[in-house]
Order: sequence, then C-alpha cells, then structure tokens
Amino acid sequence: MTREQQVELLEKIKSAGVVGAGGAGFPTHTKLLATAEYLVINGAECEPLLQTDQRLMQLKASELLYALEVLIDAIGVTKAIIAVKMKYEQAWQSLLQFKKDPRIELFPLQDFYPAGDEQVLVYEVLGRIVPQGGIPIKVGCIVTNVETLLNVSAAIDGYPVLDKYVCITGAVSTPLTAKLPLGTTIRDAVSLSQPYVTDTLQVIEGGPVMGKIVTDLDAPITKTTKGLIVLSQEHVLVSQKQLPLSRILKRAQSVCVQCMRCTDLCPRALLGHDIKPHKIMRSISYGISDTEVLSGSLLCSECGVCEFACLMQLSPRKVNSILKVKLGKAGIKASIKGAGPVAPEREFRKLSSDRLIASIGLSQFHYAAPIQDVQFEPQKVIIPLKQHLGAPSYPVVKVGQKVQRGDLLGEIPEEALGARIHASISGTVTDIADRITILSD
Repeated sequence: MTREQQVELLEKIKSAGVVGAGGAGFPTHTKLLATAEYLVINGAECEPLLQTDQRLMQLKASELLYALEVLIDAIGVTKAIIAVKMKYEQAWQSLLQFKKDPRIELFPLQDFYPAGDEQVLVYEVLGRIVPQGGIPIKVGCIVTNVETLLNVSAAIDGYPVLDKYVCITGAVSTPLTAKLPLGTTIRDAVSLSQPYVTDTLQVIEGGPVMGKIVTDLDAPITKTTKGLIVLSQEHVLVSQKQLPLSRILKRAQSVCVQCMRCTDLCPRALLGHDIKPHKIMRSISYGISDTEVLSGSLLCSECGVCEFACLMQLSPRKVNSILKVKLGKAGIKASIKGAGPVAPEREFRKLSSDRLIASIGLSQFHYAAPIQDVQFEPQKVIIPLKQHLGAPSYPVVKVGQKVQRGDLLGEIPEEALGARIHASISGTVTDIADRITILSD
C-alpha cells in the first residue's frame, strides 16, 4: 500500500467517526497513526453476560477479516492476532472458515476475568508487560476491539458510524443483541427486550462489574455503549452500586481486616505493577497520608476482582476510584515505568468467569442474547457531541434544519483529538446544546 493510500484510508476512518466501540472511545484514526509490530483484536468480551463481540465474530467474520487485511497493509504491522475465548466455539468456527491471510492468527484465551483488560490481554497474547501507567503501544502493540474493526470495515466502503450493537439482557423476557441508531434512548432500547420487572426496574450500562446504574432512562445510546443489564431494585448488585461514597469510605475504615486477598488476586499486581490494594485500604483505615502507597490507586483498572476477593464485602475498586479523583485534583499522575516481575502464582490466581457470575448473583441470567433484526426506528434521537476521548465536536447544523441519515452533524475542532458525529436517522434538528436532538419525519 502506497503512502497516499495509507493517508486516504486513515482519512476515511476519520471521516466516518470511528472510535473505540467501548471504554473511553479513543478516536481510531489517531490510534492507527502509531508505529507498531502487532495489531491485537480484543475478542475476549470478559464482562459477564455481554455477548456483542462474540456474536459479531460469528456473523460478521468476513467483514472483520477484510478490514484486518487492509489495516495490516496500511499501518505496517507484521502480524494481526484475534484473541478469542476458546468457549466461543461458533465465533472460532466462523473466523477459521473465512481466514485466508497467513499474517492473521487466532489466539485462544482461557475463560477468566478480566481477560479483556488491555494490559492483561497483551501479556496473555504476546508475553509482553505493558509498563505500569503506560499503554500497549509502549511494547509495540495496538489493541482494538471487534466492533471497532467492523466500523473500520464500513468506513473503508464510505459508511460512517450511525448505529451501535448493544446487548440487552438480565431480568428480561427476550434477551438480545440489537443494532440500534445512535441516540436511541435507553428506555426505548430496554423495551425491546420486554423486561419482566417494571416498577422496580434498574438498568446497568456496561458490564455488571464495571458498569454504572443508569440514572436517566432517557439518556442516549452512544458509540461506546456495550450492554444494558436489567435488574430489579432488590438485586444485590444494584444495592452495591448505589452505596453512597461516604458509606464506602466508612466501611473501608471500620471493617478491613488486612487479609491481603485483594492484592493477592489483583490482575495488575500479578503482572508486577506497584499497586497494593490492601495497603491503600490500610492507609484509609488509619488516616495515613502515604503518597507512595495511595498513588498506586492510579494504576487500578477498576476491574473489580478485589470486590470478589474481599471477605468483608468491601470495595477497594471504589476507594481507588475516589482516590484517583482526589489525586488528579492535586496534580498527581501515574508515572510510567517498567513493572516488576510477573508473580509466579499468577496462573493459579485467575478468576473464573463462572465463579464471578455466581458471586454477583447473575447465574440465573446467564443465557444467550443472539443478534436480532429488530427493525427499530426511533421517533427521536439525542446525539451527544462528545462520545469519545478528546474534545467535543462542534455542530455544523442549525435548529430547524432537515437532515438525512448519514449527514454530518458535528466536526472535530482544528488540531484537536476528537471524532466526527453523524445523523443516525432522517428528520429535523429540534435542539442543539452539548447534544443534538433530531425528530423523525
């Protein structure tokens, strides 16, 4: 591929508004500018109950592999590796059926949590340890997820990101994975699954461990929405997530027994990172202002394994989250440096996904959520101008303007990190603020 073709491809990805289809939503055209040896596709989908990526690998393998072949030529990696859990048998078979390029490999992942954490994934696949506080490119690797790759495939053919695949499951009659226009309200999305709890319905956006309780059901689906888990107000997971921050800190101060289980099972600590959750909890308990210990919270991925580990039902994860905010305000950042040696017991301390599901009371909801063609056309969409890492897009439309599906709504500010935003339905722009509202014609 010539330099001109590489630039053209990245411009297509930029024009299409492709960002990481989960997590922080890092703009893909910027990520692909890096020079790397390997491109790793994260097909782990390790959060319990979520099934979007495995379903896409099963049904869209041809498009995914097509995009991967183009990217190998465009960014100059020597090899692309699709990391997939061995238990996703249908996804495996589909990828094997369509894979022809010898530069593409499939890597079998064990079924543990959090196999999809970028730093854990890179070590599993390549045996390389990302420096603590660093990112995979520090060890010559670019990591992206499955749906992002599918959006790259569409961008190559000139189509912008207009829809999002969302897994909707939990206390519902029809668990499913649906392709929904961006800006669809969470309320409308959840209704497609026919929840059997109504008066006490609560929704977790994201996975059950790292996701958050939705406080406004009229909030929109965005480019990074992965799943919606419907539960009743009485479910233990809902109660844990709604616990006030003051209560979390008081419990940490009063009942932590310093057993070290949180540190023993911490995936980042097992990779040699200098994070010791039990010492952080000790500092909180005794009011010790040990900056070296407390700054370890900046290395926390907030995967929540420590919550599973804790015999006293404490949450070092949430304590770390609080500390990150406080340290950030104080101008303290994680220093990027090489991690220590990998713990020799790491292999035996991996947390089984099934054990995690049972421990958070979700075994009864562990069922299939296949992709269904729901043909859903919302009467209104609310499209945020910031669905990505970086600066918000600025609007290029006006109130009262007619737009067609695919029209540009928001442009990237000059010289800024950001992503374009497009109309997901045809209609009339009725409101512009930090989001653009469109009513269907």
